[in-house]
Amino acid sequence: MMKYKKVMRLDWRLNAGNLMLASRLIFGIGVFGFLFMSCGGKEEKLPIFGQREVAGTDTVYHTIAPFAFVDQDSLWVTNNTFKDNIYVADFFFTTCRTICPIMKRQMLRVYEATAEMPDVKILSHTIDPEYDTVALLHDFAERLGVESKRWHFVTGVKDSIYKIAQTSYFATAMEDKTEPDGFIHSGAFLLIDKKQRIRGKYDGTKEEDVNRLIIDIKKLRREGEN
Repeated sequence: MMKYKKVMRLDWRLNAGNLMLASRLIFGIGVFGFLFMSCGGKEEKLPIFGQREVAGTDTVYHTIAPFAFVDQDSLWVTNNTFKDNIYVADFFFTTCRTICPIMKRQMLRVYEATAEMPDVKILSHTIDPEYDTVALLHDFAERLGVESKRWHFVTGVKDSIYKIAQTSYFATAMEDKTEPDGFIHSGAFLLIDKKQRIRGKYDGTKEEDVNRLIIDIKKLRREGEN
């Protein structure tokens, strides 16, 4: 009987010791988690695309070159249109039968996901300005059911559109008579910040990439708040 009581006491001490060790472990994990969240758990910023130059103590990043195009409401759209705004840019044409319909479905998802974000806009450039007139772009936007104040469909001088695509947005946009519709362009969606810098490039034909874009838009907005 005495032996049994000793074993019981020993067993109780072991259990008490285990409980104390477990509570210390939980407390330690909690403290570590708090320190991580308050010190080391800051959200990583999105990268900045393009070349950069160091001027004294400042770093000068690649930005979108000055532009002036006309949208579906016959209004001029310039860099200033997107002052203090984040925007998503792409290149398309209305008669495209390959990737454009997929891209527009995916961009509609971006449009809907940012409905409550007044500082987020969309800029779609036609690469077939000779066919895609202002009236036709207006019709196109109406069929999509989108507001021009949030989603601009622009046309302009063909060479200017191609140049800004390739040198500012690092996107492919050109005529190519070997292609079924006579043009070649990438399906890229470009995320531009409030300083007109490229902060992300996504495949506008892939749902998972567009999901990532929507997440990154929210992340970029939080970055601007800090």
